[in-house]
Amino acid sequence: MVGFMAALSVEAARGGGLLDQAGSGAGLGWFLTTAAVFSVASLVPLLQGQSVESKSSGVWSADAELWNGRFAMLGLVALAVTEFITGTPFVNV
Repeated sequence: MVGFMAALSVEAARGGGLLDQAGSGAGLGWFLTTAAVFSVASLVPLLQGQSVESKSSGVWSADAELWNGRFAMLGLVALAVTEFITGTPFVNV
């Protein structure tokens, strides 16, 4: 979800597409750093013995987050495919 929003934000701010971001050394570095930080942040509560279901309530349920993540992954793939087919970024500045 963070990756999808970051890709759109960078496209809007700088005009570079998703494939340009992934191909540059800086884009790959930021991706790896963000992935590592969020992976550690997600694992710490689980390693402390907390369950996902114990933190779920109402709108912020584990199922809702699962579906939000799936839609974000589809959105990221759609951004890459759209840019690849058209040759231009999704957000045309």
